[in-house]
Amino acid sequence: MADANLQVILQQLEAEKSIDRDKLLEAIRTALESAARKCFHPKAEIVVEVDPVSLAFKVFEIREVAEHVTDDTREISVEEAQTLNAEAEPGDRLKVPAEPKDFGRIAAQTAKQVIIQKLKDAERENVYDEFKQREGEMVTGVVKRISHGNIIVSIGRADAVLPIREQSPRENFKPGDRIRAYLVEVEKSPRGPQVVLSRACSDLVRTLFELEVPEIYDGTVEIKGVAREAGNRTKIAVASNDANVDPVGACVGMKGSRVRAVVEELYGEKIDIVRWSDNPVEMCSNALNPADILDISVDEANNVILVVVPHDQLSLAIGKRGQNARLASKLMGWNIDIKSDVELTGEGAANAAAGGSEGKIAATPEPDTPDADVTEPAPADPNSPEPVAVVNEPEAVHEDGLEPETDLADKDGDDKTRGEIA
Repeated sequence: MADANLQVILQQLEAEKSIDRDKLLEAIRTALESAARKCFHPKAEIVVEVDPVSLAFKVFEIREVAEHVTDDTREISVEEAQTLNAEAEPGDRLKVPAEPKDFGRIAAQTAKQVIIQKLKDAERENVYDEFKQREGEMVTGVVKRISHGNIIVSIGRADAVLPIREQSPRENFKPGDRIRAYLVEVEKSPRGPQVVLSRACSDLVRTLFELEVPEIYDGTVEIKGVAREAGNRTKIAVASNDANVDPVGACVGMKGSRVRAVVEELYGEKIDIVRWSDNPVEMCSNALNPADILDISVDEANNVILVVVPHDQLSLAIGKRGQNARLASKLMGWNIDIKSDVELTGEGAANAAAGGSEGKIAATPEPDTPDADVTEPAPADPNSPEPVAVVNEPEAVHEDGLEPETDLADKDGDDKTRGEIA
């Protein structure tokens, strides 16, 4: 008869560890079976059955019915088998009741270890099932420690890892800090479930906007695409399913309150919100904003868009180290080739020839583009190196006048750079 306290212990384990009662009973049965084997011949096949109500257990030996018994530990005669079951025939396998000796210290220790291991396995399985269902969600935790650059985060019943590759270079966490991250994946491992978090993926930005913007949560505004370079800049394209709702304004919020909350969560990462369009020409113009665009030609066969911009807007369209064009290309899913009007038409060479002197730069702005402040250097000695024109770009202003969209590109690029983004 089982100890009366065992019922109370099972109830406590079921409540504290959130382990199903059937799994606890299976752990006890396996432990008793391991202990019972210590009391029988090593070749004997032992099975233990546990009553789920009283928790009483019975031990059986599995033996094969044989006309001539050659192995007493694994076989039983027909006559003896028929006393247990009248229909027993040679070749049948019977459960023969067995009475194990009192469990010794070694058997008891074995049972204890088996129960502990089974409980750990059941708890790990529960943790895996719980977090596997939460893949693709935002989780909140506390930084426990930092190991070889990887951040270990406590997220309740499990410890998650934020690898270096999934961290934003702009952020710096220390033990004790609260952290919100995107749950990327949950994998099984010998040491338990491995929960992987991310602060660098595009889905983190998408989830943050879903939390901050009610129109996105209820489906009125839809996020069509997100292109991100963690720590630097993110472009997000939004569309509205309601003609009366401005998707960009809904994401920006009153005085920029909504987008500011997302920027603060990302530690100051710049965010550009653009209006989505199914027309690649219009979408490309929105994605490259605030650069002025003279012409856009689409090559659908090769999935390439050629964009022509004023010469003084080339660096603005391409962005610092090609970032603006690269993000626009990723957002649209097209290859974007950006050229200046001078490079495309060859006007630069013609103007240089008409000037009659080397080092003199034509500074006539295009009629439809903002005037550029061009400073031409004073005449220099003919033997001196070729002078360089200093061009000061005008301030870029987004057509909607929204602050998150105005900070689109860094103007430190080379004006003579051609931007072809794969």
